[in-house]
Amino acid sequence: MNITATIIAFNEESNIRAACESVGWTDEIIVVDSESTDSTREIATSIGARVIINPWQGFAAQKQFAVEQANHEWILSLDADERVSDELRSAIISLKSRSESDLADGYLIARRSYYQGRWIRGGGWYPDRQLRLFKKSEGYWKMRLIHESVTMKPGSRTDTLPGDLLHFGVRDAAYHHRMIGERYAPLAARQMFEEGRRTSRLTVATAGPAAFVRSLILKRGFRDGFAGFSIASFAAHHAFLKHLMLWEMQNGKESQ
Repeated sequence: MNITATIIAFNEESNIRAACESVGWTDEIIVVDSESTDSTREIATSIGARVIINPWQGFAAQKQFAVEQANHEWILSLDADERVSDELRSAIISLKSRSESDLADGYLIARRSYYQGRWIRGGGWYPDRQLRLFKKSEGYWKMRLIHESVTMKPGSRTDTLPGDLLHFGVRDAAYHHRMIGERYAPLAARQMFEEGRRTSRLTVATAGPAAFVRSLILKRGFRDGFAGFSIASFAAHHAFLKHLMLWEMQNGKESQ
Protein backbone atom coordinates (compact mmCIF):
# COMPACT_ATOMS: atom_id res chain seq x y z
CA MET A 1 0.00 0.00 0.00
CA ASN A 2 2.06 2.92 -1.30
CA ILE A 3 0.45 6.33 -0.75
CA THR A 4 0.75 9.63 -2.61
CA ALA A 5 -0.28 12.69 -0.60
CA THR A 6 -1.73 15.40 -2.83
CA ILE A 7 -2.06 19.06 -1.82
CA ILE A 8 -3.38 21.97 -3.88
CA ALA A 9 -2.06 25.42 -3.07
CA PHE A 10 -2.07 29.08 -4.00
CA ASN A 11 -0.04 31.58 -1.95
CA GLU A 12 0.09 29.22 1.04
CA GLU A 13 3.57 30.01 2.34
CA SER A 14 2.19 30.25 5.89
CA ASN A 15 0.62 26.77 5.71
CA ILE A 16 2.43 24.59 3.21
CA ARG A 17 5.34 23.55 5.45
CA ALA A 18 3.10 22.19 8.21
CA ALA A 19 0.82 20.48 5.70
CA CYS A 20 3.72 18.72 3.97
CA GLU A 21 5.39 17.76 7.23
CA SER A 22 2.17 16.16 8.47
CA VAL A 23 2.30 13.75 5.50
CA GLY A 24 6.07 13.32 5.44
CA TRP A 25 5.63 9.60 6.19
CA THR A 26 3.82 8.94 2.89
CA ASP A 27 5.63 7.52 -0.15
CA GLU A 28 5.21 10.64 -2.29
CA ILE A 29 4.04 14.23 -1.79
CA ILE A 30 2.67 16.20 -4.73
CA VAL A 31 1.88 19.90 -4.42
CA VAL A 32 -0.12 21.34 -7.31
CA ASP A 33 0.47 25.07 -7.25
CA SER A 34 -1.81 27.44 -9.17
CA GLU A 35 0.88 30.01 -9.93
CA SER A 36 1.60 31.32 -6.44
CA THR A 37 3.38 34.65 -6.16
CA ASP A 38 4.86 33.95 -2.72
CA SER A 39 7.35 31.28 -1.59
CA THR A 40 4.89 28.36 -1.53
CA ARG A 41 6.72 26.37 -4.20
CA GLU A 42 10.18 26.91 -2.72
CA ILE A 43 9.07 25.80 0.74
CA ALA A 44 7.31 22.70 -0.58
CA THR A 45 10.33 21.73 -2.68
CA SER A 46 12.67 22.15 0.28
CA ILE A 47 10.60 19.62 2.26
CA GLY A 48 10.80 17.06 -0.54
CA ALA A 49 7.48 17.55 -2.30
CA ARG A 50 7.18 17.27 -6.05
CA VAL A 51 5.77 20.62 -7.12
CA ILE A 52 3.73 20.93 -10.30
CA ILE A 53 2.48 24.27 -11.58
CA ASN A 54 -1.03 24.14 -13.01
CA PRO A 55 -3.14 27.24 -13.72
CA TRP A 56 -6.27 27.37 -11.58
CA GLN A 57 -9.04 25.15 -12.97
CA GLY A 58 -11.39 25.09 -9.99
CA PHE A 59 -11.24 23.12 -6.74
CA ALA A 60 -12.39 19.73 -8.02
CA ALA A 61 -10.49 19.93 -11.31
CA GLN A 62 -7.29 20.97 -9.54
CA LYS A 63 -7.56 18.11 -7.06
CA GLN A 64 -8.29 15.58 -9.80
CA PHE A 65 -5.28 16.86 -11.75
CA ALA A 66 -3.15 16.17 -8.67
CA VAL A 67 -4.54 12.62 -8.46
CA GLU A 68 -3.63 11.99 -12.09
CA GLN A 69 0.01 12.99 -11.46
CA ALA A 70 0.44 10.48 -8.62
CA ASN A 71 2.84 7.57 -9.03
CA HIS A 72 0.94 5.39 -6.55
CA GLU A 73 -2.52 3.85 -6.45
CA TRP A 74 -3.51 5.17 -3.02
CA ILE A 75 -4.26 8.90 -2.68
CA LEU A 76 -4.35 10.92 0.54
CA SER A 77 -5.80 14.29 -0.41
CA LEU A 78 -5.64 17.36 1.78
CA ASP A 79 -5.76 21.13 1.48
CA ALA A 80 -2.84 23.35 2.41
CA ASP A 81 -4.62 24.48 5.59
CA GLU A 82 -5.13 20.91 6.81
CA ARG A 83 -2.89 18.61 8.86
CA VAL A 84 -2.92 14.87 9.50
CA SER A 85 -3.20 14.23 13.24
CA ASP A 86 -0.97 11.70 14.98
CA GLU A 87 -3.93 9.36 15.55
CA LEU A 88 -4.93 9.50 11.90
CA ARG A 89 -1.35 8.93 10.76
CA SER A 90 -1.14 5.81 12.95
CA ALA A 91 -4.46 4.53 11.62
CA ILE A 92 -3.35 4.93 8.01
CA ILE A 93 0.07 3.39 8.61
CA SER A 94 -1.62 0.39 10.27
CA LEU A 95 -3.45 -0.25 6.98
CA LYS A 96 -0.13 -0.97 5.32
CA SER A 97 0.19 -4.23 7.26
CA ARG A 98 -3.16 -5.54 6.04
CA SER A 99 -3.66 -7.77 3.05
CA GLU A 100 -5.25 -6.27 -0.04
CA SER A 101 -8.46 -8.23 0.55
CA ASP A 102 -8.84 -6.67 4.00
CA LEU A 103 -8.66 -3.11 2.69
CA ALA A 104 -11.60 -0.99 1.63
CA ASP A 105 -11.30 1.03 -1.58
CA GLY A 106 -11.75 4.34 0.20
CA TYR A 107 -11.81 5.72 3.73
CA LEU A 108 -13.84 8.47 5.35
CA ILE A 109 -11.93 10.75 7.70
CA ALA A 110 -13.37 13.16 10.28
CA ARG A 111 -12.28 16.78 9.93
CA ARG A 112 -11.93 18.90 13.07
CA SER A 113 -11.75 22.68 12.64
CA TYR A 114 -9.89 25.17 14.83
CA TYR A 115 -11.78 28.44 15.22
CA GLN A 116 -11.43 31.38 17.61
CA GLY A 117 -8.87 29.54 19.72
CA ARG A 118 -10.75 26.27 20.18
CA TRP A 119 -11.56 22.98 18.49
CA ILE A 120 -15.15 23.09 17.26
CA ARG A 121 -17.60 20.33 18.20
CA GLY A 122 -20.98 21.58 16.97
CA GLY A 123 -22.65 23.70 14.33
CA GLY A 124 -22.31 20.94 11.76
CA TRP A 125 -18.55 21.43 11.66
CA TYR A 126 -17.69 18.10 13.30
CA PRO A 127 -17.22 15.29 12.47
CA ASP A 128 -17.66 16.59 8.88
CA ARG A 129 -16.42 13.27 7.47
CA GLN A 130 -14.64 13.48 4.12
CA LEU A 131 -13.52 10.70 1.79
CA ARG A 132 -9.85 11.60 1.51
CA LEU A 133 -7.96 8.28 1.36
CA PHE A 134 -8.88 6.25 -1.71
CA LYS A 135 -7.66 4.19 -4.64
CA LYS A 136 -7.40 6.35 -7.73
CA SER A 137 -8.67 3.44 -9.82
CA GLU A 138 -11.87 3.39 -7.74
CA GLY A 139 -12.53 7.05 -6.93
CA TYR A 140 -12.34 10.50 -8.48
CA TRP A 141 -13.15 14.11 -7.67
CA LYS A 142 -16.62 14.95 -8.94
CA MET A 143 -16.60 18.18 -10.95
CA ARG A 144 -18.44 20.77 -8.86
CA LEU A 145 -17.80 24.47 -8.33
CA ILE A 146 -17.94 24.14 -4.54
CA HIS A 147 -18.22 21.48 -1.84
CA GLU A 148 -16.26 19.13 -4.05
CA SER A 149 -16.02 15.52 -2.94
CA VAL A 150 -14.64 12.16 -4.02
CA THR A 151 -17.09 9.86 -5.81
CA MET A 152 -16.43 6.14 -5.64
CA LYS A 153 -17.26 3.80 -8.52
CA PRO A 154 -20.25 1.43 -8.16
CA GLY A 155 -19.38 -1.66 -6.17
CA SER A 156 -16.43 -0.12 -4.33
CA ARG A 157 -16.13 -0.49 -0.57
CA THR A 158 -15.67 2.35 1.91
CA ASP A 159 -14.85 2.38 5.61
CA THR A 160 -14.18 4.96 8.32
CA LEU A 161 -10.80 5.63 9.94
CA PRO A 162 -10.20 6.82 13.51
CA GLY A 163 -8.36 10.09 14.00
CA ASP A 164 -8.96 13.56 12.62
CA LEU A 165 -7.85 15.72 9.76
CA LEU A 166 -7.06 19.01 11.49
CA HIS A 167 -8.37 22.09 9.71
CA PHE A 168 -7.00 25.60 10.23
CA GLY A 169 -9.08 27.26 7.54
CA VAL A 170 -10.32 30.47 9.17
CA ARG A 171 -7.72 32.87 10.53
CA ASP A 172 -10.03 35.60 11.83
CA ALA A 173 -13.45 37.23 11.34
CA ALA A 174 -12.30 39.42 8.45
CA TYR A 175 -10.95 36.38 6.59
CA HIS A 176 -14.15 34.42 7.29
CA HIS A 177 -16.20 37.31 5.90
CA ARG A 178 -14.08 37.47 2.73
CA MET A 179 -14.29 33.71 2.21
CA ILE A 180 -18.06 33.86 2.18
CA GLY A 181 -18.42 37.02 0.12
CA GLU A 182 -15.71 36.33 -2.45
CA ARG A 183 -15.72 32.54 -2.72
CA TYR A 184 -18.35 30.38 -1.05
CA ALA A 185 -21.55 32.36 -1.62
CA PRO A 186 -20.86 33.25 -5.28
CA LEU A 187 -19.78 29.69 -6.12
CA ALA A 188 -22.74 28.17 -4.24
CA ALA A 189 -25.16 30.48 -6.07
CA ARG A 190 -23.60 29.63 -9.42
CA GLN A 191 -23.71 25.89 -8.61
CA MET A 192 -27.41 26.11 -7.70
CA PHE A 193 -28.18 28.13 -10.82
CA GLU A 194 -26.43 25.63 -13.10
CA GLU A 195 -28.31 22.76 -11.43
CA GLY A 196 -31.60 24.45 -12.26
CA ARG A 197 -32.45 25.49 -8.73
CA ARG A 198 -34.32 28.75 -8.18
CA THR A 199 -35.10 30.90 -5.17
CA SER A 200 -37.66 33.54 -4.15
CA ARG A 201 -37.83 36.77 -2.18
CA LEU A 202 -39.31 34.80 0.71
CA THR A 203 -36.44 32.31 0.67
CA VAL A 204 -33.89 35.12 0.51
CA ALA A 205 -35.52 36.67 3.57
CA THR A 206 -35.78 33.45 5.60
CA ALA A 207 -32.64 31.54 4.59
CA GLY A 208 -30.43 33.47 7.00
CA PRO A 209 -32.52 33.07 10.18
CA ALA A 210 -33.16 29.40 9.35
CA ALA A 211 -29.43 28.75 8.93
CA PHE A 212 -28.68 30.50 12.22
CA VAL A 213 -31.17 28.36 14.15
CA ARG A 214 -30.02 25.19 12.40
CA SER A 215 -26.34 25.84 13.23
CA LEU A 216 -26.70 27.15 16.78
CA ILE A 217 -29.60 25.03 18.06
CA LEU A 218 -30.31 22.00 15.89
CA LYS A 219 -26.64 21.23 15.25
CA ARG A 220 -25.72 22.19 18.82
CA GLY A 221 -23.35 24.99 17.99
CA PHE A 222 -24.17 26.47 21.40
CA ARG A 223 -21.76 23.92 22.90
CA ASP A 224 -18.90 25.96 21.44
CA GLY A 225 -19.89 29.17 23.22
CA PHE A 226 -19.15 32.44 21.48
CA ALA A 227 -17.33 30.61 18.70
CA GLY A 228 -20.52 28.65 18.03
CA PHE A 229 -22.51 31.87 17.94
CA SER A 230 -20.03 33.36 15.46
CA ILE A 231 -20.21 30.28 13.24
CA ALA A 232 -24.00 30.39 13.27
CA SER A 233 -23.96 34.10 12.41
CA PHE A 234 -21.64 33.54 9.45
CA ALA A 235 -23.78 30.56 8.36
CA ALA A 236 -26.76 32.92 8.30
CA HIS A 237 -24.81 35.48 6.27
CA HIS A 238 -23.72 32.80 3.81
CA ALA A 239 -27.25 31.46 3.36
CA PHE A 240 -28.69 34.92 2.82
CA LEU A 241 -25.97 35.97 0.39
CA LYS A 242 -26.03 32.85 -1.79
CA HIS A 243 -29.81 33.04 -2.18
CA LEU A 244 -29.65 36.75 -2.92
CA MET A 245 -26.98 36.12 -5.56
CA LEU A 246 -29.04 33.28 -7.02
CA TRP A 247 -32.07 35.58 -7.14
CA GLU A 248 -29.98 38.14 -9.04
CA MET A 249 -28.80 35.49 -11.50
CA GLN A 250 -32.25 34.17 -12.28
CA ASN A 251 -33.60 37.69 -12.74
CA GLY A 252 -30.71 38.93 -14.86
CA LYS A 253 -29.57 41.43 -12.25
CA GLU A 254 -25.93 40.35 -11.92
CA SER A 255 -23.42 43.19 -12.10
CA GLN A 256 -21.68 43.28 -15.45
